[in-house]
Amino acid sequence: MSTTTAPSSEAASAAPVRFETRPEAYRHWSFQVEGPVARLGMQVSEHEGLRSDYELKLNSYDLSVDIELADVTRRLRFEHPGVRTLVVESSVPRIFCAGANIHMLGSSTHGFKVNFCKFTNETRLYLEDMAAECGIRTLAALNGTCAGGGYELALACDEIVLQDDGNTAVSLPEVPLLGVLPGTGGLTRLVDKRKVRRDLADVFSTVAEGIKGRRAEQWNLVDKVVPSSRFAEFVTERAQELAQGDGPRGRTANAEGVVLEPLGGTYEQGGVTHRNVTLAIDGRVGTITIKGPDAPPPADPAAARANANDLWTLRTARELDDVLLDLRFNRPDVGTLILKTEGDAAQVLAWDAFLAEHAEDDWFVFEILATWKRVLKRVDLSARSLFALIEPGSCFAGTLFDLTLACDRSYMLDDPDHPVSIELSALNRGPLPMSNGLTRLETRFLGAPDTLAAALAHEGPWDARDAEDAGVVTISPDDIDWEDEVRIAIEERASLSPDALTGMEANIRFAGPETLETKIFGRLSAWQNWIFQRPNAVGEQGALTLYGRPERPVYDWSRT
Repeated sequence: MSTTTAPSSEAASAAPVRFETRPEAYRHWSFQVEGPVARLGMQVSEHEGLRSDYELKLNSYDLSVDIELADVTRRLRFEHPGVRTLVVESSVPRIFCAGANIHMLGSSTHGFKVNFCKFTNETRLYLEDMAAECGIRTLAALNGTCAGGGYELALACDEIVLQDDGNTAVSLPEVPLLGVLPGTGGLTRLVDKRKVRRDLADVFSTVAEGIKGRRAEQWNLVDKVVPSSRFAEFVTERAQELAQGDGPRGRTANAEGVVLEPLGGTYEQGGVTHRNVTLAIDGRVGTITIKGPDAPPPADPAAARANANDLWTLRTARELDDVLLDLRFNRPDVGTLILKTEGDAAQVLAWDAFLAEHAEDDWFVFEILATWKRVLKRVDLSARSLFALIEPGSCFAGTLFDLTLACDRSYMLDDPDHPVSIELSALNRGPLPMSNGLTRLETRFLGAPDTLAAALAHEGPWDARDAEDAGVVTISPDDIDWEDEVRIAIEERASLSPDALTGMEANIRFAGPETLETKIFGRLSAWQNWIFQRPNAVGEQGALTLYGRPERPVYDWSRT
């Protein structure tokens, strides 16, 4: 695993972050499966963080720890379909997790801090998805101090058990100690997910030492407080209780998993090359090209599992996810992304039909679909301007057409001599929701139900003019205007303030209902983005800057 740093501090090297790893390479977690129960033990290696200018003491974490956690959750779903319960615990006595490493945060650039919080949030949400989608319940076993991001990890679990030893407490100390917010959804989960009363949440979030014992249970900060003498026994018993029964879609005790193999991409200054997905960099503009399938889908789910790592649909989703993360952490100057596809749209639709036919009955096929859902959400959450170019040879159909709907704009060539088309599949009609709970088509036509109904009822492909009339693409220039119109649009976009564009895009991408997810990412984009730049937090005399030093922070007391 290459988890050296992104360009995030003066003390850091320029080595890029890599997001692929495997269990035998984990440095911060132990992972064991015993029948229907898996146990994930946190034991952070102090000197093996992302960078060398801080130590990960007290089970504090940085991006390298979260990369491994993300890998565990992915592999648990694909490789261990018989698991019903995941116990998240600490292998260090009297300490669960001290949260995100403060010295890492203090020495990182603003952009890295925000991207770190975003990735951590996505991983927490993936943990929460496991219960809803796979029937894998998560139990946080807090055997010691649980602070900040450590408690936010616990909040992402279905149940929290706290050891009652007179000392162990849960806390969100960011406001009183650091002058920032719990950046991985802590406040949102506190009041929205656990339904903690507003006044109690106010007290809890401003008491640096946290809340322990029976009060933590009474305030619903944890589900159960257990004496130290019975703690280990209770956790084991509760994990077994949660593991009763089979999971959905054939997730039985004897179901055989699929091992995810490395993608083996090539990473260079000019871009990334995978088998099906490539990224080419030209200044501040990147072009992502996705190759469509060159063969039909397998005959059945069993055949799909037998060839899992070469399946076009699963491999392409994983490759696209890797490219998006590479852009986020390693190429911050690339502000505009052009999305293109190459291949046979009919083959894409055939693969979509295979997923739609088997996803409800087969756990592995469902996991492929769930991977696409997660990756498309990563597209939605990218702090990049996204333009889709639908040209001759494109295969923007079904799942890949959802990519155009995720873009800020889509341009479709109108040239009778070189016709292009787009087409929906069953996967555009529900299985791939955004963070707001709606499909991308529903979000696009939020104020036009008749237009939405017409689009959903449409059978077969759209040509360029009909697609623009139907509202499923932004504009369809003819062959005379195509090159100039696309070029000017890209140049104009690349000339605008990246800060303003990030805020604008985040504001208009998620129309419709507000959910836990949209609240988390909206507040991250707005409040945490703002607070991380304020002198009260990161100035020379700010709370985050001075943490661990004898000086007290000096605040600007004006409210803004």
